[in-house]
Amino acid sequence: MSDLFIYFDNLSDASQIPPDSILSRTVVNTDQVKVTLFHFAAGQELSEHTASTPAIIQILAGQARLTLGGEVKEAGPGAYAYMTAGLTHAVYAHTPVVMLLEMLKKPRSEQTRGAA
Repeated sequence: MSDLFIYFDNLSDASQIPPDSILSRTVVNTDQVKVTLFHFAAGQELSEHTASTPAIIQILAGQARLTLGGEVKEAGPGAYAYMTAGLTHAVYAHTPVVMLLEMLKKPRSEQTRGAA
C-alpha cells in the first residue's frame, strides 16, 4: 500500500461471509476517519447502539434493515446513511450483506482547540 492512498479492487465481494456470523475488518484508520468493512451472514444483526462520532453506512451488497433513530429503512446495494453522533441505530441482514462503516473523527486541531 502507498503512504498517499489506500486502494481496494472490490470491497463488495460477499465470498468472505462466514456462516452464522459477522466478520469485521478495519480497512482505513487515520486521524480523520476509521473505515470498517462488515460481512454479515443472513439473519445476523448489530443490535441498537450509538456512536460517539458522526458515521456513514453504505450497503455494498445484499439486503438489510437499517433502524436509524427509530425509523426503519429497507436498504440494498447503493444505500447510504449519514448519522449524527449519538443517533441510535441498528442493522439486520435479510440476506448476506457487505456494509462499509465510516466513523468520522475530529481533526487534531479541533480536538485540542477547546482544551486550552
